[in-house]
This record gives sequence, C-alpha cells and structure tokens, in this order.
Amino acid sequence: MSAQHEIITSKNLVAGYSDNIVWRDASFSINRGEFVAVIGPNGAGKTTLFRLLLGLQQPVSGTIKIFDAAPKRGNPQISYVPQRHIFDDDTNLESLELVRLGFSGKKWGLGLFSHEDRKAAFDVLKDVGATDLAHRSLGALSGGELQRIFLAEALVSEPTLLLLDEPLSNLDIRRERELLQLINGVVRSRNVTALLIAHNINPLLPYLDKVVYIANGKVATGTPKEVLTSASLSALFGVQVEVLRDSRGNIAIVGIEDSHRCQPE
Repeated sequence: MSAQHEIITSKNLVAGYSDNIVWRDASFSINRGEFVAVIGPNGAGKTTLFRLLLGLQQPVSGTIKIFDAAPKRGNPQISYVPQRHIFDDDTNLESLELVRLGFSGKKWGLGLFSHEDRKAAFDVLKDVGATDLAHRSLGALSGGELQRIFLAEALVSEPTLLLLDEPLSNLDIRRERELLQLINGVVRSRNVTALLIAHNINPLLPYLDKVVYIANGKVATGTPKEVLTSASLSALFGVQVEVLRDSRGNIAIVGIEDSHRCQPE
C-alpha cells in the first residue's frame, strides 16, 4: 500500500435528516490507495454515506471532509458507479462509446470526442480486460461484461476515489471473484481509493484494507480483523453475536435477527 494519506475524514458525523437520523457519531478516516467494503443490513444507511461523499446530502451534524474540503457535487476526482444503469436489451450504444462518456465535461455529445479521448478509452478497456467488448453493444453484454465496461467508464477520467454501489449483485461466484480481482488490481496499480457497497463480506476479505460496517444507527470502521469480531459487532448491533470462521477464512455472523448475513460461500 502507498504511504498513508487521508482523503476522507469524518468526526462525530450524524447522517440523515433532522426528523430521521440514519446513523450517528461516526468518526473515521480512509487513506489514499485503500480498498474499503461498506456493509450492513438493508436500510442501514450505506448509500447515505455515498450521498454524503458525492455532496448530494449534507450532514445533520459533525463534519466530513474529502480531499481536505467539504464534499461538493460534480467533484472530478470522484467516479461513481451506481447500482442500476438505465438501458434495455435493445441499446445499440457501443461499449467504447460509453467509456468515452466517462470524460468529465463531455457527457452531452459523442461528436465532441478527440482521437486522444478514443485512445484513452481503448487503453482503459485494455486495463480491465475488455478490449474484445469495445465494439459490442451494451444490450448484448452479460452482467459480468457490463460491470467491466462500467468500471472502465469510471476509470477513464483517472479519479482518485472510486465509489461502487453493489457491483457484485447478480454475478455468479466466478464472475464475482474476477471483478474483485480486477478492482483490487486497479486500487493497487493506480493508487485509487475504492469504496464498495456489498451484502456479503466473504468474497472481499482477501483484498480489503478496511471495513465500514453500518448497523443499528452506528458505524464501526477499521481493518477486517478489528471490525469483524464478536466483541465489535456485539457493540455495534447492541445484542450478543458470535463471529465464526471456517477453514477458508470465510465468516458467519450468528445472533443477528436480520436479513443480513455474512455466510460462507
């Protein structure tokens, strides 16, 4: 990992709205070049964290800083890959053209791109192992192939921070592993910080530097060994839980009456 350089810091952060607090008293830091999982039950406030970082929502109280300043909309140092992309199977837009749309300030007209933009887009497709998809239409791609294209689109503008909202959804175990290896390679080779929202922590464990666990109106942050313990999660959930590990290092959390589980694969 690169030298420690904080790019996200929060102190006594309270998120939500004045009449509906989602979580409170979050103090943590995330460094340049770290791969971070954001996990927790449905509705716990994982997406709220992304909205704060993107400047789409303001804290109720406390502070959050990104690149040593308050978050702002349209920050060119941040690339965001949403959970859902709006297009159907009849979409004829080529993968290469979508990647080119990732250039900041060039969202509104394919004719504005230069030869250099096209080359940069093709280069980033190469980085994510998707050059063979360059001239295929989005509507013809599988879920795993689409995730590679969306990642390429996010990377073409050379961001410092990458926000990934449940990119593993609907992928089988093999495609899931391939995408995680790819994201981890990007984090290490480009010194990018990646925050990835997920429901199952197990596939991410070999790659993670930190975990942001949001539950029960609270946030626990630290290395996986610090956060994913019986003591830490019992304090977070407010009930006695046990963290069990199998021979492969996968974990299961026992004692949470919730739909969220970290089950072994």
